[in-house]
Amino acid sequence: MISELSQNPVENKALPLQFMMVTGTSGSGKTQALKCLEDLGFFCVDNLPPALFQKFTELCAQPGKDVKKVALGIDIRERAFFDDLLSNLEALQAHGSQVELLFLEAQDDILVRRFSESRRPHPLLPQRPVIEGIQLERERLQALRSRAHRVLDTSAFSVHDLKAWMIRHYQESSEEQALKVSLLSFGYKFGVPVDVDLVFDVRFLRNPHFVPDLQPLTGEYPEIQQFVLENQEGKDFLGHLRDLFAFLLPLFEREQRNYLTIAFGCTGGRHRSVAMVLSMKDILKTLGYDVTLRHREIKSEQVET
Repeated sequence: MISELSQNPVENKALPLQFMMVTGTSGSGKTQALKCLEDLGFFCVDNLPPALFQKFTELCAQPGKDVKKVALGIDIRERAFFDDLLSNLEALQAHGSQVELLFLEAQDDILVRRFSESRRPHPLLPQRPVIEGIQLERERLQALRSRAHRVLDTSAFSVHDLKAWMIRHYQESSEEQALKVSLLSFGYKFGVPVDVDLVFDVRFLRNPHFVPDLQPLTGEYPEIQQFVLENQEGKDFLGHLRDLFAFLLPLFEREQRNYLTIAFGCTGGRHRSVAMVLSMKDILKTLGYDVTLRHREIKSEQVET
């Protein structure tokens, strides 16, 4: 549930900086919201003292700085900082900064359950029942809540729901939203890469290593690609993979995945896996995906777009 409680953020011509503040009750999803903004290209800082807001904004707006969107996480655990928050927020707006304040909250029973599941005490009253900390926090945050441009109730939200909401409201329409796929070839004899999402073993394909004329070449050569894949097994495998990824990749996109790394491995990482990655690049591009390549065991051209 979302409500609009205040006027739109002040338009700013002098400082073309999108300035977001994320605050709200503990357990409402502030940390996750800040992570989402970071994924959307915001420069994120958590618990910056309000007295430094203006100086921080000036630094971000300096010529040559590649900072266009800033998000600050505001927490009330540092009470001395919080007392200065509203005055410093007004000072930012008075100097023409474009500021939007997003306030997250949730129902009491939901917050109690979330604290219970995480086994954390409430940060305001760690020695008291959680509900007492929640009530005290609501009182302290009332003035800030009344100044918010958006108030979002996350009671019914999962982590995925919150991310989808943040993307819907704060991703620029011009930004690329399609899933970006990275293809990696590797050799099992040198170890399986750990920074991948999906791994396919292609050691069942014909191996050009045992053909004297082909052994010195790599999978980047047409002769290797033809030897490995232009047979019934190779053609069938590519066809099955195309059907699999036509089904699978939209599901990853539905879960708001931005990047996916798919690895293909053969024994040495120079022939079959390289040929597979190059063929999969063409297949995924026909499906409409942005694809990058890396051949881990080849010393020459390591990255291709």
